Amino acid sequence: MGQIEWAMWANEQALAAGLILLTGGIVAVAGQFKGWYFAAYSIAAGVLVCLLEYPRSKRKKGSTMERCGQKYLTAVVKLFGPLTRNYYIRAVLHAALAVPAGFLLSTILGTVCLGIASGIYLLAAVQGEEWRPIEQKPRERPQVGGTIKQPPSNPPPRPPPDARRKQPEVGGQVNPIPVEVE
Repeated sequence: MGQIEWAMWANEQALAAGLILLTGGIVAVAGQFKGWYFAAYSIAAGVLVCLLEYPRSKRKKGSTMERCGQKYLTAVVKLFGPLTRNYYIRAVLHAALAVPAGFLLSTILGTVCLGIASGIYLLAAVQGEEWRPIEQKPRERPQVGGTIKQPPSNPPPRPPPDARRKQPEVGGQVNPIPVEVE
C-alpha cells in the first residue's frame, strides 16, 4: 500500500464540520437559544471554514477531481500564501475556531468534527504535506492535418446500384400486433 494522504481526509472532514457548525448556529439563532452569541460566532466560523476548505489540494500521485467552481476560491486561498498552505497553521486555526462553539449544544457536533479535522491536519503536517493548488493544464488542440497519418487507399464499400434506389413507400406502416375493435 502507498502512503496515505491525510490532507485529503482532513479537507473533507473540515468541510463537513464547517457545514455542521453553520447549521447548528442557524438553528440556535432561529430558536433564540440562550447564548445566541455563540451561535452567531458559529455561523461566522462555519462560513470561514467552508470557504477555506472548499478548494481541494492537488494530490502527490494520480489525479485530483476539482470541485465545481473551485478555481475561483483557489485564487482567494492562494492570496494568503503560507497562512493557508501550511497544515500546521490550519490545524491550530481549526482548533481555535472550535473552542467557542463548544459552549452551545446545537454546535457541539460541529465542534467535535472540527477538532477531529484539526487532529488530522496536524498528522498531515507532521508527515510533510502542504496545500497545493490544482493547476489547469492548457488543452492541446489536435492538428487538423496531423491526426491523419495515411489517407485510405480504397473507397468505402457501397451496396449494389439496384439496392441504392429508394423504394417507394406505400401507405403507412403496418402494425405487427393484430388489433380487434369491439
